[in-house]
Amino acid sequence: MRSLQSMAKRQGRLAAILALIAGSLDAYGFIMYQTYLSFMSGNTTQTGSALGQGEWGLALPSGLAIAFFVCGCFVATLLAYSALRRTRRLVFVIIVATLALIIFITKLGILYAGLHIAAISFSMGLMNTALSRVGAQSVNLTFVTGTLSRFGMHLALAVKRAPLSDSQGAWDTHWGRALALATIWAGFLTGAVLSGAATPRFGVWVLLAPLLALLVLAARDQEADTPV
Repeated sequence: MRSLQSMAKRQGRLAAILALIAGSLDAYGFIMYQTYLSFMSGNTTQTGSALGQGEWGLALPSGLAIAFFVCGCFVATLLAYSALRRTRRLVFVIIVATLALIIFITKLGILYAGLHIAAISFSMGLMNTALSRVGAQSVNLTFVTGTLSRFGMHLALAVKRAPLSDSQGAWDTHWGRALALATIWAGFLTGAVLSGAATPRFGVWVLLAPLLALLVLAARDQEADTPV
């Protein structure tokens, strides 16, 4: 029981950090390219709305983000089910390399937004599969609609004192899961706030913070891989 609780706490901390990174990159993409880089529900609405108005050019950036996000999820899932070990660490390293590349080519003056959107959205697809659970609770790292939905449900069930069918122990309750989900949402919001404040001042250098954070996570990651 203590081992499961300790693991759930570590997963919760990692989920909050990754959500913060996702929020910062999503805000960066919205400010720089008027496109979400991790929130594909918003991109789907933008794409559909633009297509409905016959604005094919306006639909392209958000459509590109959707396509490469899916590609990132696809590749990360193949890696998770491959014979490779420590694939989460590999995912973090790939994202670090992608962010470094975006900083480099931007400073070279290569400012084609489509390339930047595709690369970072692919990275967000990769990251979304890096952690799929906190304890027995499924989580989403790069978008918050599902997180808020499950948060509301667990709050209601906690108020009703309903039993938790898949509880891992006395510590694993509806209140505890609601708190874990709220922490993930708060991480995403915090990342968006920080990026929103920093991007107008520092531009592409804002990507350096998530790059360094992911480097640290890659170096410290010791957990065995589990298929997503």
